[in-house]
Amino acid sequence: MNVKIKRIDKSIPLPRYETSGAAGFDLLCRKSVEILPQNISLVPANVIIETPPGYMLLVALRSSTPRKRGLLIPHGIGVIDQDYCGDGDEIQIQVYNFTRQSVLIERGDRIAQGIFVRVDCPEWREVEQMDQKTRGGFGSTDSR
Repeated sequence: MNVKIKRIDKSIPLPRYETSGAAGFDLLCRKSVEILPQNISLVPANVIIETPPGYMLLVALRSSTPRKRGLLIPHGIGVIDQDYCGDGDEIQIQVYNFTRQSVLIERGDRIAQGIFVRVDCPEWREVEQMDQKTRGGFGSTDSR
């Protein structure tokens, strides 16, 4: 797969896969950002990536980020669409500081990872009734 990428600050390295078995490539912070306690902030990732047709770019925190830094992505993941790749469309990682202290993300820190995921865009076939029986709501398999 050949993917177009543009760096905002060329002194920060391109994202890379840290091991041969890594599913995601690390995204690096372009400038230092202080995230105040119990606040949401955007961390600039220094890159614009043209996601290939048939894919989305999923952004997830590195597995150590919540434990080491006290940060989460508010809704779990970030989704970068194929058409978010104009010259001003720098990837930003939205983070929530769940601690009682400010968290400083330094320029060049590896904060999140990107993973290319195949996607299909189905055609909808609206029906009046579904064929399967109702399972229930959240946690419905707990009583089985």
